[in-house]
Order: sequence, then structure tokens, then C-alpha cells
Amino acid sequence: MLSHSLSQDDENSEHNVFKGISIRPNQDVIFTEFLRDQDISRHTVSATIFDIRKFAKWFSNANHEAWDVGRVTSRDISDFREYLRKEKGQAVSTVNRNLASIKKYFKWLVGKGHIQSNPTVGIKEIRRQQLAPQGLSRPEVRKLLREIELRNDIRAKSIFSLMLYTGSRLSDVVNLELSDLMISERSGTVHFRFGKGSKQRTVPLPLEARRAISAYLEVRPSVETQRVFIGERGALNSRGIQALFEKYKALTGIENLHSHILRHVFSHNFLSQGGNLVQLASILGHESLNTTAIYTKNSVEQLSEAVERIVY
Repeated sequence: MLSHSLSQDDENSEHNVFKGISIRPNQDVIFTEFLRDQDISRHTVSATIFDIRKFAKWFSNANHEAWDVGRVTSRDISDFREYLRKEKGQAVSTVNRNLASIKKYFKWLVGKGHIQSNPTVGIKEIRRQQLAPQGLSRPEVRKLLREIELRNDIRAKSIFSLMLYTGSRLSDVVNLELSDLMISERSGTVHFRFGKGSKQRTVPLPLEARRAISAYLEVRPSVETQRVFIGERGALNSRGIQALFEKYKALTGIENLHSHILRHVFSHNFLSQGGNLVQLASILGHESLNTTAIYTKNSVEQLSEAVERIVY
């Protein structure tokens, strides 16, 4: 239990939680009892102390009365939530962490019989604004493709082009077989047979993707496997492709370069350049448009640009 792992600093911080705050008798004793009942890390102890102290201080100032857990109402909880978010401008994650600490404390208070009803019941956390998955900027994509070209890395160009122009998953690329490719000078398709939930889909291959894949097929090692992409020991597996991403992450300095990021890049570009949600869902292999709709959300950068345009 926590009581066996408390350091002297922890002991001191327990007894100083409400220092400088007007409180009713035994409020510090009750809170210390709560802390000692929790099997949590020292870091979580410190965070909990900070959160409850913040609420107690606000309660005392807002209501002009001493802190008393028996006097806390649901209105106090919701008003404190709004105070943190709107007046203090604290992040959603910070506000929700405060609420989590308060809810845990008051649930314990009810269980121990210190209060009869829980004022936190029905008080919801603040919903995070859903943003589009972060992708790569055009300069970053250009930097990646340029680095690949400088190294004449034909296989890498083929793999990255496939993902950039079809929105394919890592598993799609790994399981791709020669018979899944239909390429001619004027058109081309790729058939992904092992999608999520065993769902198959056929996706068009634009010219740049056809060129990159065709160039790789010309130099592809002659091996028995039908898998398209070959490594040093046969068919390239997911670990091999992830290693390829790590290699170019180091070479380009693009920190968020990973196997799923190019799917996001493709989706954003598809929608921004005239494609619609139904078409994108078909290409990505989504059964529900709700899954695809995340790509219609604004990115942080787009929201920032919109805010910057405001003039008063």
C-alpha cells in the first residue's frame, strides 16, 4: 500500500495540502486518510494533492466559506470545471485530470461514509476537439522523395509511392503479390486481398505510382515467392518496411515519419483535390463513412491559420 512507500517529503506534503486555505476541522485528516488508502505512485500522489488543493482553494474563494467536503455540490464541480477551462485557459487534458482526481476522492468519501451522496455523479469530462490525424506537409513529402531519389533507392521509391498514391496500409504492402498488380502504359490497378476484416478492394494506380512500381519490378530479385517486395532473406515483412521508414526518418529528420502516416497524407490530398468521402472510403477499405470522416476534420495548422485571419 501507499503508506509503506511514502517518503518524508510525501509525509510533509500531506499535512501542508490545505496550508493558507480556510478549512473546516478534520478536512486535512480525512484527505490524508484517503491518500493512505490509495495504491498509487509518488508522482500520482503529488498530482492528486495538487488537484484537490486547487479545488479546495477555488471552493473557499468562490463560496466565501471554509473548505468542507460535505458542503460541495454538483454546481461547485461544474463551475470549477468551467473556471479552469474558460477563466484559467487550461488545456482540456489538465482540466480532465483535475476532474478525475476530484471524482476519485468523492467516490472514496461516499464509500467511507464521510458524505452521503456524490456530487461528481453526472459531471462529464470536457470532450476533446476531434482533429484530423496529423500528416506530412508538402515540403516534407518532397524532402522524403528527393532523399530517396538521391540514393537511387528504387525499392523504397516503389513502396513509398504505392502508399502515397493508394493510401495502403502496412499489411497491404507486405501481403501484395505480383498477380495483384495490373499495370499498363495508360492505366493500372492494385488489388489488396488481405485488408482489415478480410475485406478486399481494388484501387487505381496513377501514373507516378505505376512508373515507380514498374521500375522496381524490372530490378526485382528473381525469387520463388510471389510477394512483390523482396528483402535480403526473401519476402519483405512488416519489420523490414518499418526499418525502411526508420532509415528515412533519420536521413530526412522528419520526426513523425511512420508506416501509417502516408495513409493520412493520401487521404488529405485526395479530399482537398476534389475527391469525395464515399470515394475515399472505398479506396481506404472503410465499411463506415464515420471512420473516413476523420479526414474532413481540420488540422491544428488549419485552425491556427483561420484564427490568424481574424481582425477586430
